[in-house]
Amino acid sequence: MDRSRAGAVGSGFDIGRVLLEGRAYFALVAIVAVFSALSPYYLSVSNFLTMSSHVALFGILAIGMLLVILNGGIDLSVGSTLGLSGVIAGALMQGVPFGPLGVVAYPPVWAVAVLCCGLGAAIGLVNGVLVARFKVPAFVATLGVMYMVRGVALLMTNGLTYNNLGGQPALGNTGFDWLGFNRIAGVPIGIVVMVVIAVIGSVVLTRTPFGRWLYASGGNERAAELSGVPVKAVQVSVYMMSGVCAAVAGLILSSQLTSAGPTAGTTYELTAIAAVVIGGAALTGGRGTVRGTLLGAFVIGFLSDGLVIIGISSYWQTVFTGAVIVLAVLLNAVQYRGRAKRPATAAGPTPSPRPAA
Repeated sequence: MDRSRAGAVGSGFDIGRVLLEGRAYFALVAIVAVFSALSPYYLSVSNFLTMSSHVALFGILAIGMLLVILNGGIDLSVGSTLGLSGVIAGALMQGVPFGPLGVVAYPPVWAVAVLCCGLGAAIGLVNGVLVARFKVPAFVATLGVMYMVRGVALLMTNGLTYNNLGGQPALGNTGFDWLGFNRIAGVPIGIVVMVVIAVIGSVVLTRTPFGRWLYASGGNERAAELSGVPVKAVQVSVYMMSGVCAAVAGLILSSQLTSAGPTAGTTYELTAIAAVVIGGAALTGGRGTVRGTLLGAFVIGFLSDGLVIIGISSYWQTVFTGAVIVLAVLLNAVQYRGRAKRPATAAGPTPSPRPAA
């Protein structure tokens, strides 16, 4: 009877646990409710789509960051990769001169997108090799790559910005602004791209061996390696995927602005990390979902845009965002510490033997 009662209590409704595990949902609902009450324009369809377009950039970056964090790493170079991707796209859209021939080639937009994604994968490969093969701590490796990539972007442009990326019909290089301004069934392209990447990421994590390998290597790298998981290949792969996501975000941002500057994406890596943490992922690796990460991105994006709409100073916006991040980290610590202690608590003391009837 004692064991039955303990089981009933353990399986009962725990409001604290529900609030803790669903904190991203509740935070998003609270943000929408508060700002809708403060401004009649906040929850309009047009404003919702505009805010979602802003969130799409952070959401794409955050999905790539989630893969790295699930592996127990960190990628500080995604903001710089975003900036360099935009600069490369801007340079290609301006034309590639061939000096000896006196010819200027204008590559099609699809070729520009493929080259930029390849660049992102190459930067991720460098990060992955440094971490997996040379055992450089992820923080140090990606911090160094962050500075190098940003430096290359500045050297390419001499600190200037590529403008007028819309192209000219006579040169056949138009269409780059399609990513930033076109819509599918009324939905901006950036949101569609984010949803597609989110679906692919979710399927990879939940339906493929790679997803199982990733969770296993992030939870316990040594045990995963002894179990036959290709730990090093998984590490390199997640950094490459993060780089590709950053490159895609760079293409979308430069298309929305119709310009590409070498300083684009500064501090975006911190926003991506914050979205992953707010979404419930553990910075130690092995725990996290794409759904939670997207919720975290929407929490940050809707909070920032709401503060802008009601006229709060940008300085206070930074304070509020930082407070949300700190609170999310504290709640994550409470959540996962509780999970670690729960099995021992549930087991209880060993019952003393009773005499047979």
